Amino acid sequence: MCVGVPARVVKKMEYSAVVDVMGSQTTVGTIFVPELDIGDYVIVHAGQAMSIVDETYARQSVEEWRKLVDARNSETN
Repeated sequence: MCVGVPARVVKKMEYSAVVDVMGSQTTVGTIFVPELDIGDYVIVHAGQAMSIVDETYARQSVEEWRKLVDARNSETN
């Protein structure tokens, strides 16, 4: 199973970008989406931005990820 998480592009370089994933920043490759711009939302998998998605989808997806994280945290406490 492949899992991708939504991220917002905060800085763009030639072949990579800095993205914000739920409050954490990381650098990802952009070879699959060279047309992305700062402020775009992308799906990130295995260190690569795989596709550009709209903001509504990205925000809804982040909310679902937060629910999963919260549920997991409540099980371990």
